[in-house]
Amino acid sequence: MSSHVPLPGDFLPLAAAPAEHVAAQVSLSYWQHARARLRADRRAMCSLAVIAVLVIGALAGPLLWRVDPALQRLDEASQPPGAGRSALLVADPGPAAAPCAPEAGAELAVCGTPHTAAVRLAWHPVAGADGYAVYRHELAPRDREDLGVPLGAVAAPAFEDRLGLEARRYWYSVVPLRAGHEAGDATTLRVEPRQAIAWSAALRRGLLPADAGHERIGSQLQLPAHPLGTDYLGRDILARVIHGARTSLFIGIVAPLLFVMAGLLYGGLAGYLGGRIDNAMMRLADFVVALPFLLFMILFKVAFGLRPGESGVMPMLLAMVLLGWPASARLVRGQVLAIRNEPYVQAARLMGAGAPYLILRHMVPNVLGVLLVALSFAIPSAIFTEAFLSFIGLGVAPPTPSWGSLCNDGIRSMLAHPHELAVPAAFISITVLAFNLLGDGLRDALDTRAEPA
Repeated sequence: MSSHVPLPGDFLPLAAAPAEHVAAQVSLSYWQHARARLRADRRAMCSLAVIAVLVIGALAGPLLWRVDPALQRLDEASQPPGAGRSALLVADPGPAAAPCAPEAGAELAVCGTPHTAAVRLAWHPVAGADGYAVYRHELAPRDREDLGVPLGAVAAPAFEDRLGLEARRYWYSVVPLRAGHEAGDATTLRVEPRQAIAWSAALRRGLLPADAGHERIGSQLQLPAHPLGTDYLGRDILARVIHGARTSLFIGIVAPLLFVMAGLLYGGLAGYLGGRIDNAMMRLADFVVALPFLLFMILFKVAFGLRPGESGVMPMLLAMVLLGWPASARLVRGQVLAIRNEPYVQAARLMGAGAPYLILRHMVPNVLGVLLVALSFAIPSAIFTEAFLSFIGLGVAPPTPSWGSLCNDGIRSMLAHPHELAVPAAFISITVLAFNLLGDGLRDALDTRAEPA
């Protein structure tokens, strides 16, 4: 037994100890940690910004760029990208004008001002010739066998060309004819027609006031701008790209969402039940994988009663959903098989948790990360599939625009007017690249085993 006698100082409060600095870190949840890692990935964030701009442009673009994507202006066909251009106001085309005589010393000459509505040629008669063959070439002829496209044969030494002229450089060649056969040397002239617009077309498009007089013929008119140029029918490519983005992004986003959700339900159920049911369900998935996609695309178009030339948006969407779910189902099944034997799932089961609780509370949240990555890679694949099907004529058909159908239209004039193919192909490439880079970023951000960047 202690013999210590308490003293008055024993009951005084102790002096405050000096504060010690303790390192503390805020605890982050799995999704907060993944979001922080994703924000640190510059490529993924830039890709996300590009995707946001494309989606917003597809939704709000028609409100900002109010140009009808189906409006055809043949006098502005295949214009390159650029700001507004000026055009020469000319009279409406009528009967051929009276022939003119070339200047002295000129074998072949142009009458008046050459423009895209008409180019009038005249030349001196050749002795012994009973006619003349007229050719037009877009490049300088190299020899007698390279004169270009034959425009026709005339008896008089004059010709008026109105056939699909553009504001570019041409070489016209005239060859004398004797008894219906070419005889003699060709005379060649280089001509650069000016962009022109007919009087009636200018009135119809509102470029002239209704009370304008014909004294304005020969003046310059300012044409509307086409920032991305026009196609072979004179339709504005920017308007068609904006409206085509609605079709391409709708198919590219909605179809993966549907078949990924179908794969989540199917694969989650198969993995949770296991055993023979799992085996039978996976064999059905293997059977669906073996089905040919193009064949079913054609069968669905027939089943929907679509004739050649009609757009097959719904058959394409249905084919992607019915044949695209096995990949995500296999992925989810593998994740569920690994999760269902985890200790926390076993503990929840012992505490009386039922199947709905285990699936919704433990399994689905744990497979969402993998599923988001799969979705981010499925979207560019679906966009490319739509573009490919529309390119070969099985998807979206004109006049409904999509990026794939625009590429199909641009392939026919790729050499002469490359912008008609390059513009929609660039949008497809940028979109696919952005989704792929975003998928890489999501995969790294959701992988807890990866080292921080």
